[in-house]
Amino acid sequence: MTRNLAWALLLAAGVLEVVWVVFMRFSDGFTRLWPSIGVITAGGASLVLAAQAIRVLPIGTAYAVWTGIGAAGAALVGMLIFGESHNAIRVISLVLVIVGLIGLKLGGSHG
Repeated sequence: MTRNLAWALLLAAGVLEVVWVVFMRFSDGFTRLWPSIGVITAGGASLVLAAQAIRVLPIGTAYAVWTGIGAAGAALVGMLIFGESHNAIRVISLVLVIVGLIGLKLGGSHG
């Protein structure tokens, strides 16, 4: 597997992190069947893709990027779709997380 493919898989895994968190919100504590199935499916797919990417990429960088995409994406979805607070401090903090993820990708000696 090439590094570019590994990064693409890691990006997809990060997006699936956001997907399973959104499904979790709709699962109502795992009391609703289809959103609960979505949590398990998207979460499992995210793990599988991340595991494949980590075969090639440095584990620390890959894990930080994977979970960072999930965290930043979930915060963004919360602000844009679920009406969560989007004050200046939260937005600046979210931008800093994204800048950090880009920095990990660009600054890694193996990535």
